[in-house]
Amino acid sequence: MIIDICLVKVERIVTVCAIICAAILAGCAGKVNKAPEVVRPAFSGDTAYLFIKHQVQMGARVPGSKPHSACMLFLVNTLKNYGADVEIQQGTKLNYAGEEQVIFNVIGRFGDIHQKNRLLLAAHYDSRPWCDEEPNYDDRFCPLPGANDGASGVGVLLEVARQIAKRDSLPRQAVDIVFFDCEDMGTPSFYTGAEREDTWCLGAQLFADRMLMYKLAKDYQYGVLLDMVGAPDAVFPKEYFSLQYAGNYVEKVWRAADRLGYSRYFVQERSYPITDDHYYLNTVAGIPCIDIIHYDMRQETGFPYWWHTKQDDMRNIDAATLQAVGEVVMTLVDN
Repeated sequence: MIIDICLVKVERIVTVCAIICAAILAGCAGKVNKAPEVVRPAFSGDTAYLFIKHQVQMGARVPGSKPHSACMLFLVNTLKNYGADVEIQQGTKLNYAGEEQVIFNVIGRFGDIHQKNRLLLAAHYDSRPWCDEEPNYDDRFCPLPGANDGASGVGVLLEVARQIAKRDSLPRQAVDIVFFDCEDMGTPSFYTGAEREDTWCLGAQLFADRMLMYKLAKDYQYGVLLDMVGAPDAVFPKEYFSLQYAGNYVEKVWRAADRLGYSRYFVQERSYPITDDHYYLNTVAGIPCIDIIHYDMRQETGFPYWWHTKQDDMRNIDAATLQAVGEVVMTLVDN
């Protein structure tokens, strides 16, 4: 009887202890498993979409054409309206045929223009003069609509500029937004003349030359290039040259994308080397710069099926993708 009473008391004590321990563990587990709240920067993918649509409605922005001039003025006026100090950087480079190509880069500076360690954000605004990846030979001589290849990056950066303008104070990070000209003037696939080197990214080459000439590269901490960033199925792997010259910034950007829940776009795979505007910023100017670019390893070219075809129109633009890219970029502006 005494033993039974003792056992009952022991069982009660054990039960009470178990309840207390369970409560404590549950409380601890709640604290440990609670995910940190994600703070999303202000950005509107819908507004970026409208910026892209406006460019496409101008027509193909082929250098030397009326739509190209109209787009350049649109960029200048929009950046000025958002409070940027705007510069048109003009110069020439030899194109694929050895002829002088006039270049108009548009640069908008936010924040103290004398501040060092600036963030460089870039995209190209020109359209390719040819759809030289079209299966039908005659269609290859049509100018590219350039909705994704060109206008998408511009649309995102114009929305970044709009968000900066809405703030009561200057951005935490001084920012330069650069719209490169003549990125897509590279040698067409149907050209049969003598091959020239460095026929792509003429605007970026001009910009890099000026940075080197006037020793201005030190003004920048790093750069981010946006190219073809609007497709519904966009995938942005870690591009080879970006990793080679600015690997730590690649990881910084991809970590930001992961925190925001956008790892479906910013994947961990690596791509082959891509000759894009960032290449000349890295190799000529010495500005660490990464490339956020849609790369499709299923295609022989490495690019989406609509690349350099008449299908590069608004069907390849999705506001959700623009939202993801825009939030990642705004995170960099804020940090």
